[in-house]
Amino acid sequence: MRIGVLASQGAFAEHIALLHQLESEALPVRLAKELDNLDGLIVPGGESTSIGKLMADYNLTSEIKRLAKGGLPIFGTCAGMILMARGSSDSDTRLLKLMDIKVRRNAFGRQKDSFEVELEVPVLGEKLFPGVFIRAPVIEQANNGVEILARLTGGTIVAARQGKLLVSSFHPELTRDSRFHQYFLDIISGSR
Repeated sequence: MRIGVLASQGAFAEHIALLHQLESEALPVRLAKELDNLDGLIVPGGESTSIGKLMADYNLTSEIKRLAKGGLPIFGTCAGMILMARGSSDSDTRLLKLMDIKVRRNAFGRQKDSFEVELEVPVLGEKLFPGVFIRAPVIEQANNGVEILARLTGGTIVAARQGKLLVSSFHPELTRDSRFHQYFLDIISGSR
């Protein structure tokens, strides 16, 4: 499988390293022509406003939207989740508007308020998943067709799927647990 990782800004190198551990071909994507012949795309964490601006500057936005409409599986983590949302309650970021979710940026506060927590993610099995939250967004609203994959204690939605689109508030690439990336690969292969 050839997986592109948007490399405009953010934690793209960590995604690429984790995909290599899973024996997948992973390549950085900075230009629209690098989106050709991909089986999947990851939009990483980072700063959503900067990533959105760079996507527009390098003519990636419309091409990613076109590929998503054509069925390309896409996984957005943290800032990537914000960019994939249909709406945001507190941002003027240029959104891709791919998933029928509404998000709130920096839902837990500043960088110093970052945290880690063990999450129940039933689609990954019984073992808890290490959620790394860094200036993380949350999903405030998930509409029809959106499957909730994980919540924090209290019900806050932090991971979801809609067809071949997958998002998480947290950074699975910053852990040694490859199950979330394997789940994405399984979506691509059609086994999930």
